[in-house]
Amino acid sequence: MNLHIVALFRIKENHLMEAVELFQKLVYATRKESGCLQYDLIEDSVNKGTFFLIELWESKEHHHIHDSVEHLVDFRKNISSILEESTQVYKGFKIY
Repeated sequence: MNLHIVALFRIKENHLMEAVELFQKLVYATRKESGCLQYDLIEDSVNKGTFFLIELWESKEHHHIHDSVEHLVDFRKNISSILEESTQVYKGFKIY
């Protein structure tokens, strides 16, 4: 069963370009991973500095592997100091 994930990031105002660069590297590397069906970065059209990662994984197992890959570990380390608040992550399975 496919796993859907939405991760919400709020970035400090003076760090938006830095954040976009970090996201670009993450998205590029993650899209190459086995089991990654979708991995898109969306910027909120109203709230500056608010970004969403929209993810679709073939299975929970594929996402579990992704959770410990080097490019994600590096991203988490580098993004943490420029976050306005903690990242919110929502995971679920398609109902309908």
